[in-house]
Amino acid sequence: MFTKKAFTLEEQVAQLQSRGLQIKHPRIAEKYLINISYYRLGEYWYVMQSDKENHIFKPNSNFMDVIALYNFDAELRLLLFDVIEKIEISLRTKLIYYLSHEVNPWWFQNFDLFTDSKALVKTLSSLEDEISRTKDEVIKKHNKKHNDDGRFPPAWKSLEQTSFGALSKLYGNLKHTVKAKDAIAKEFGAVNHTFLPSWLQSIAQIRNFCAHHSRLWNRNLPGTVKLLPKPPNAWIADEDNIPKQHEFSKLYVHMCLMKYMLNTIIPKNEFTQKLTILFEKYQNVDPNALGMKPNWQNEPLWK
Repeated sequence: MFTKKAFTLEEQVAQLQSRGLQIKHPRIAEKYLINISYYRLGEYWYVMQSDKENHIFKPNSNFMDVIALYNFDAELRLLLFDVIEKIEISLRTKLIYYLSHEVNPWWFQNFDLFTDSKALVKTLSSLEDEISRTKDEVIKKHNKKHNDDGRFPPAWKSLEQTSFGALSKLYGNLKHTVKAKDAIAKEFGAVNHTFLPSWLQSIAQIRNFCAHHSRLWNRNLPGTVKLLPKPPNAWIADEDNIPKQHEFSKLYVHMCLMKYMLNTIIPKNEFTQKLTILFEKYQNVDPNALGMKPNWQNEPLWK
């Protein structure tokens, strides 16, 4: 039976100190702990413990280093969220444009275009929920004007309401015979439909971590990605710096794919500069926790 009682802020600080975490200003630590929960911060001090069973900290472990890690991670999420937003808007626009021209504005309701009917039913059900809840004036006016039309509003209205995850599922579920599937992949530098679905899936997962303020630093990411053997656009020149299969759980390979896609959308983007500034600002953060490669900034991809 679970018998632990809730600790006061003073007790939380005292427990950390008793376990070897250096806290120079207990009152300041309490201020952090009332705004950032003990267990949320615990994800950042976990690596500082030499005895993880008894939660004993390594010598010279410092509370303010924990806060620095937390702040680095928060700023990293904001940076990636900004990059992912641009990829999401581009994907949404391409799906709407290419499929609406190849098929019609209601292509996303056409079961003949998709491989997995059950998956499409789930996607459409989620989309229906989004549209029913939206306060978007465009949707409201459409429904009022066309209340006798049993279909969703056309793609350029409906798909503005859906998530990146739903967009990535729609794309991945398209049959390979749909010409737009390859056309969209080529625009993102992915050559054909074989590679892009795994990229979108990984980015959608990372977007969810960002949206829910979840830790990215030193995290093993789920899923895997397929890398192009010969990318048509600027990539990583040093063979040793190309992430290997066992490194796909680290954030770096996923950031490389974000950068690769972003370069097709905004060739002169500032992702490299902003990421470099972030590491310079938090010099105590170990880049290896993200799987960063030596001199990554010098690779053609990141220039």
